[in-house]
Amino acid sequence: MNPSPTTPYAALGGEPAVRRLVHRFYDLMEELPEAQDVRRMHPPSLAHARQSLFEFLSGWLGGPPLYVQKRGHPRLRMRHLAFAIGPRERDQWMLCMRLALAEEVADEGLRHALTEALQQLADHMVNVTPAAA
Repeated sequence: MNPSPTTPYAALGGEPAVRRLVHRFYDLMEELPEAQDVRRMHPPSLAHARQSLFEFLSGWLGGPPLYVQKRGHPRLRMRHLAFAIGPRERDQWMLCMRLALAEEVADEGLRHALTEALQQLADHMVNVTPAAA
């Protein structure tokens, strides 16, 4: 009998599953008209973004700390200060992530937990507030 996975990384299926999730996330960002604002924040090629998110999620989910090994502490908010991230961009990012999770994570409990944790992370990244109406 195999022991149950002890990390979200293992529960997802390790490297191949995290890569599939990241690729689906960025594919959705390119495909969905509703994600156009967050897509425009990225360069034409998403290759670097795909690799960077994979490395970050690998360690964040309890797998190999690839991002930290290459770049040090993630300091995500600081690294994203150059981008105006408001509620609209956060919500577009989360739309792509929720859809990717729905397609790539079969375990409903794990999917819900990851969605909640990623929502908190996305909320933390907001660095501008919309102008008052």
